[in-house]
Amino acid sequence: MKREMNRHRKSRRGFCGVSAAALTVGLALLAAPAEEATAQRIAVPVSQQSADGQPADQATFLTNLRRSNYLLGDMFGLRTFLSKYGITLVAQETSEVLGNPKGGTQKGAQYDGLTQVIMQLNTQRAFGLYGGLFNISALQIHGQNFSADNLSTIQTSSGIEADRGTRLWELWYDQKFLDEDRLDIKVGQQSVDQEFMVSTNAAYFVNTMFGWPALPSYDMPGGGPAYPLSAVGVRLRYRPVDSINLLLGVFNGSPASSNEGDPQRSDHNGTDFPLGGGRLIMAELQYAYPSLGSMVYPGESAPLSRTYKLGAWYDTESFADQRYDSNGLSLANPASNGVPANHRGDFSLYAVADQMLWRNKDDPNNSLSGFVRVMGTPQNDRNFIRFSANAGFVYHEPFVNRADDTFGVGMGYVKVGSNVSGLDRDTASFAAIVDPGSLNIVRHTETYVETTYQYQLRPWWQLQPDLQYVFNPGGGIVNPNQPNRRVGNELVLGLRTNILF
Repeated sequence: MKREMNRHRKSRRGFCGVSAAALTVGLALLAAPAEEATAQRIAVPVSQQSADGQPADQATFLTNLRRSNYLLGDMFGLRTFLSKYGITLVAQETSEVLGNPKGGTQKGAQYDGLTQVIMQLNTQRAFGLYGGLFNISALQIHGQNFSADNLSTIQTSSGIEADRGTRLWELWYDQKFLDEDRLDIKVGQQSVDQEFMVSTNAAYFVNTMFGWPALPSYDMPGGGPAYPLSAVGVRLRYRPVDSINLLLGVFNGSPASSNEGDPQRSDHNGTDFPLGGGRLIMAELQYAYPSLGSMVYPGESAPLSRTYKLGAWYDTESFADQRYDSNGLSLANPASNGVPANHRGDFSLYAVADQMLWRNKDDPNNSLSGFVRVMGTPQNDRNFIRFSANAGFVYHEPFVNRADDTFGVGMGYVKVGSNVSGLDRDTASFAAIVDPGSLNIVRHTETYVETTYQYQLRPWWQLQPDLQYVFNPGGGIVNPNQPNRRVGNELVLGLRTNILF
């Protein structure tokens, strides 16, 4: 059952945080006072003409295309109207084309896309309750699943790949408490990849595993409550001192109502809100420097920022053994009953580091940062992935006067569990009895490298060419189209675009 789920996991993987970060920025920009937005709207009355003779509404629209943070600007007054009642609304379209001219199970190119819509309600602006925030978001996923169709990799090439459909993503309420908002509690349906295990520098890349890592993606039931899935739960965040945050969350043990088959299909619209099964408990300690509210005095240089995180998760659900059946026989043994041994509970530890390494003293936008994220589990018997890691460098403003452009080089690595490799050896041994010339396949590791560049055409429009190269795809699996050969190393080329509406 677990192995069957793992195969489906390749067809949907976590949201690499670029788009989520852009939407967060968009929501922050919309938090400006309603009076300011109104003033901007009425500065050019529709009845007037622009300097070049164009109707003013047309001139304003063209100005928005060049200068606004959003393609649709004020949405013809809708954003200003909603702002009066504490409501912000942001939509973003992410579209991309990815292709593999080398390697994979088949060569070709495919399109996939994601439309996200987020609406938030600030309770203080709406009805005078300080510190409350209500959030609802939805996803419309379209196009093909390139990694599943062409690559058969463990670490899928795009963070937006998922089953096609329209679904509710998150639905939660967050309330601040204590002086200086040192405590806040979030309740509702949440996608934990928006807060836990996050590397801000890794979010600039396209590959899935720079967002939600490989280990929880394959080892948690249903792949964990991460894009495009979520789970009902409670998250507490406490800031005892300005430089330290503690995150603690308790969620339903699986985001899906059934852990067999494709977890997205068991809750196609994201509205089942499953509560049965076990519990997923997550904890993360965060240290940030400089801390919130730090001052830089005249004549001093701002310190190089850094963030370090240590975390763990534990899931109380049941997990199938990756090698042995309930009678202790290898699942590859013809005498096996085919029912995996059952294990109660699973856990993992992880660490994340984001560090600014250098900053141009004459241009603070020009900087170099690095990141590392590692995660592992000692429980090899029940886990498909034993260890995963990401690392890389991000260079901001690589060219003069391109302050919003970013260049990045990164890598990802996974190691499958020893019971997974053991089952492969068992399978090869029994196969050799029937066919002595059969290919001996034992999965071990998969590694990829990625080079990417984000080019900011307009404040609302971004283009991102991308190159990835995958070594030992799938950990060394057989090519289904050439049973006597492994899947060859893969070159993946792509182009992504993000548009904020």
